[in-house]
Amino acid sequence: MSRRKVLKTLGLGGAILAGSALGGTRFASAESLQSDGKGDRQTLWVASVEELMSLPPGQLKDGLHVFVGGYYKSGDGGGKLVRYMAGSAKADNGGTVHKPAKGQGCFEVVHDGVGDFRWFGIFDAKTNADGALDAMVNDLSIRRVEAYSDLNFVKRHVFHRSDIEIDFQGHTVTTEGIELNKVDNPFGAVMFFQGIKTDMVYTVTLTEELPEYSDIFEVADSSIFVVDSWWHAQIKNNPGGSAQRELDYLLKVTEILDSTHVRFNYKLGWPLAKGRQLTYRKINPVFRCHVRNMSFTGIPVPPNGTSTRPFPTWDQIGSNPVAYEFAVECDASGIKATKVFWPVVMRRYNTHYVTERCQLMNPEERDWGGTGYLTQQINVLYGHVRDCNTSNARHLNDFTCAAYCMVENCHGDGDEYGPFVTHGQFEHDLTYINNSGLLSFANSGSTWGDSAKRVTVKKHIASRIVAHKRLTDLTLEDCHAVVTYTKPGVKMANSGSFWVNMDGLQMRGCTAEEMITISKSSSRGTRKNMIDSCSFSMLKGYEIARPIRSGTAQVGYMPCSGDLTILNSEFYNVEDVNLGSIDKLTLINTWFKGLPQAGGTVKVGTREIVMQGGGLVDCCFLFTGAWDKVGDVNNPKNKPDQWIAIDGGAVFSGTNGEKAFLKSVDPANAITWNFGNCRSAASDADTAHFHMQGGTNKLKAVGAHFTGGKYEATNGAFGNGGYFFMTSCLEEKVNRKALPAESDTVKHSAGNFSIF
Repeated sequence: MSRRKVLKTLGLGGAILAGSALGGTRFASAESLQSDGKGDRQTLWVASVEELMSLPPGQLKDGLHVFVGGYYKSGDGGGKLVRYMAGSAKADNGGTVHKPAKGQGCFEVVHDGVGDFRWFGIFDAKTNADGALDAMVNDLSIRRVEAYSDLNFVKRHVFHRSDIEIDFQGHTVTTEGIELNKVDNPFGAVMFFQGIKTDMVYTVTLTEELPEYSDIFEVADSSIFVVDSWWHAQIKNNPGGSAQRELDYLLKVTEILDSTHVRFNYKLGWPLAKGRQLTYRKINPVFRCHVRNMSFTGIPVPPNGTSTRPFPTWDQIGSNPVAYEFAVECDASGIKATKVFWPVVMRRYNTHYVTERCQLMNPEERDWGGTGYLTQQINVLYGHVRDCNTSNARHLNDFTCAAYCMVENCHGDGDEYGPFVTHGQFEHDLTYINNSGLLSFANSGSTWGDSAKRVTVKKHIASRIVAHKRLTDLTLEDCHAVVTYTKPGVKMANSGSFWVNMDGLQMRGCTAEEMITISKSSSRGTRKNMIDSCSFSMLKGYEIARPIRSGTAQVGYMPCSGDLTILNSEFYNVEDVNLGSIDKLTLINTWFKGLPQAGGTVKVGTREIVMQGGGLVDCCFLFTGAWDKVGDVNNPKNKPDQWIAIDGGAVFSGTNGEKAFLKSVDPANAITWNFGNCRSAASDADTAHFHMQGGTNKLKAVGAHFTGGKYEATNGAFGNGGYFFMTSCLEEKVNRKALPAESDTVKHSAGNFSIF
């Protein structure tokens, strides 16, 4: 009986069972389709790739399909369907393309767009998977690659294609024996997806200001721009720093408006002045390249501990899994890494992406710049980082020149290096929600610009929140700075503290276990500075608000000029702190409470304080004189008048080390005192309700209530246009002996109700 008749008699199943009996070969064949008039189509079955390669040339017809039962043996997971292509000249890659041992052409895998490392005979990390990865990712017919075992890579791969998803399905990726990286190259990852820069470069000098929030950009000739094309738009740096660029992003053209204006998919975060030079370069990005569900273990790198390389190739040894540049909608998810050198997920010029459910534990290096990050994101837009965590890493989330991005539900422990940072390259419109770990914003130096704008942080637990550089319109809600320990019994330096810039600052519902320090290094904002419903403990010797003094010209250390309102808040454990040089401080239902049993002193350099409700408990306001804006602290003539008004039911109680609630100690001080509806109750006879030692004072007390203690106001404290006027006040057992003698400008007896 002929072979064809046997197959027709047995059918498909019988043919497979008959196998080796037919023709004496090690493979079996079966007819899967009847003749369609163009010749019979056949599907053969072989047990392994070895048998596939051994098929006799006479049986290889163009279009022949062969089912391969496994890579090494049938059922080992490497099975696939291949088709013989007689005219194909593709190179054998061991997985998707096989060249038969004899004859021409090759076998190509027939698939539905999903690639498998097992096609290449890779079933564990003992066989390097680099060739398989290259073959599948560079095959544009494959849209998804799946791993079913641990894998090892020894190459650093660069891909320029789009629309590929690589899912490691939780398996471990290692890099034992990986080739050296280039020097100082965080993009030398196992997988680097990179768009292509073209030679189309155009520059325009702005003929008018580009205002903030504008999405209409000036170009030299709009005819070269096409809707949906992508461009790298970069403003020439400011002279103050080589990387001081307010605009440096990958943007898409959305509309051609006229001959010199196009609309991009981005609203400017900063105004660009007339005369600035703006350069556009055409980019062909990569799109939708996703890496998912990998457990990555890097390789050891000798410890450094210095700011220089211990040997020339030191920073070329380490490995990291994923990097993206000029990438759109490229996500990374489920990557869990340890022993990483450069960032786990490195991004530059990315837009519209998600990084989620990623983890970094115990990276190889944290002190060398750029190392030990979970994700570093440079010049990025519209990013979303969520549900990630780090342990003992440098940064969980790093933004440099980022805008319109969100970070949520991310957490870092062992966080003294700072899980959440921005570098101050004009970041703007960033939002952080429900995270934990140290925050440091705009804090990398003048090279980048020391600037950020409109950063919002909600529901955050941190060892420190540092935002003292040129950060405009910072919003902190339900944020808590807590004392943290680097090891048992060793407290992290400055943990439990806020350090914020008073330029559109708004804080609500925040607490600090150690202190808050407010400085002012920019004046860009238009919204009010406000602290509401907050509570801050204060360490001895620290500053609630920075004063003007020698050496404070450095950005981030500037004194607090401007106005600030604090309401429904409390400063406690006050011992010896400074209240700087704020222009006007409005305190509404806000309390200052001295250290128990010792009392506290607040040194006040503020020009004007208005206290409505709230008050002082075992605490003193010690007026040092308001500092002038020039900052000549050695010239008393530069000190302007200070004002304080107490009303709205404010209460002073207890005592303190200064033995006074309000005290002026500098004979050069000029202070106006206003007491309205308030109550001052001294706990002992030696505590003064107010104490004036010389200077020029103007005091008005109408309707106030003083209990116990004493008044301390010398005759010499009201000259040079000063006055003392007290009336309609209630006094209970107050010692009045130290009041000045009455005169035309001193009146304090008539109209008061005194009980002794």
